[in-house]
Amino acid sequence: MNRESILLTDLYQLTMLQAYHERGMNETAVFEFFVRKLPEGRNFLIAAGLEQVLDYLQHAHFSSDELQWLQDSGRFRRQFIESLTNWRFSGDVDALPEGTVCFADEPLLRVIAPMREAQLVETRIINLLQFQTMVASKAARCVLAADGRTLVDFGLRRAHGAEAGLLSARASYLAGFSGTATVLAGMHWGIPLFGTMAHSYIQAHASETEAFESFARSQAAGATLLIDTYDTEEAARKLITLVPKLTSEGLRITAVRLDSGDLAEHARRVRAILDAGGLSQIRILASGNLDEYRIRDLLQSGAPIDGFGVGTRMNTSADKPYLDCAYKLQEYAGVPRRKRSEGKLTWPGRKHVCRAYGPDGRMTGDILTVVGDPCGENLLVPAMRQGQRVNPGLGLASIRKYARDELRRLPDACRSLNPAPAYPVAVSGALQALVPIADRAAGVPS
Repeated sequence: MNRESILLTDLYQLTMLQAYHERGMNETAVFEFFVRKLPEGRNFLIAAGLEQVLDYLQHAHFSSDELQWLQDSGRFRRQFIESLTNWRFSGDVDALPEGTVCFADEPLLRVIAPMREAQLVETRIINLLQFQTMVASKAARCVLAADGRTLVDFGLRRAHGAEAGLLSARASYLAGFSGTATVLAGMHWGIPLFGTMAHSYIQAHASETEAFESFARSQAAGATLLIDTYDTEEAARKLITLVPKLTSEGLRITAVRLDSGDLAEHARRVRAILDAGGLSQIRILASGNLDEYRIRDLLQSGAPIDGFGVGTRMNTSADKPYLDCAYKLQEYAGVPRRKRSEGKLTWPGRKHVCRAYGPDGRMTGDILTVVGDPCGENLLVPAMRQGQRVNPGLGLASIRKYARDELRRLPDACRSLNPAPAYPVAVSGALQALVPIADRAAGVPS
């Protein structure tokens, strides 16, 4: 993807950088990104967005036009602007691999870099990790509800902007969706593309049958027909005559899509019509304001639906449209630091997340501890060293498989769409011991 402007940030990042520059404060800083608490009703999150963060960090710099604009704004001193000429991210990043199941207070990413580098990248890191983690977590719930059925991202048209639409296609595929209708996501990441037709295509033809036939002739690999423009069941009956004719010519109708009305009842009636007409091979797909709850209810009602197109409610995570997350300073110049604000206390220092599993391979609990504390499997792994990626990165297909395995390792209660008892995340004694050290560094009485 094209390089984005480093000025896609909050003003206070630059005002702080100027103050740091004037005081000569550029010792090593350690920041961590984490979610303070899970959204109500959510039992877990799926980490996503790391690939875009690493790409951003590797390419971030100030162009001559951006530096000139800062100069012309009158907000910043010349010496400070000159110091940004060769600004690059030269630090280290450790992170949860994308697709990892995670919980509140656990760092998804840690940045270790000179203060002026670690601070400036805060806004975009939060922006990228928050959005994709939010969408992937919502999509994973749809995956659990669909229980192996086809799921397609239909959400670009109602996403909150082009980048959101594109990245939600990526995040949902990572979490287990079968593919997307967003063509550019196919080009960028090789995500399988799915598409049918709009009601306007049917309306533009002299008859519904003519529309079905012409569309099928244009789709050599097989067509999915939208059958609810006029009379859903009558459209299904028209296929009894049309499909054998097309089949004799080597053309295939693979599925029909329902997009309105009582989806469960229409699916039952259409299934009966198709089966009676010898068309049991044709699948039924459903779309229209779906989410994990609606998918669950449709399947629990016995609706014979083989797949779902899920858009707005997943791409915007409509019921929980943000994560209460933060990117906070945990260490500066070798000294642990923490935030003590009411309701927003943080644990200081560089942290690891260690995870335990039962005999059945299911997760049993995590420990939040300090780096170097031997406590089991550490989930944060090196992602960048000295501003360069440690590895070229896994392909999206591999990340998707890893996420699927992660979901399988979740305890049954966490896999439920219903609120479950909080997954256990313990805080080690070694981490608790850093609190008074951080408080003394801040001049807070013990």
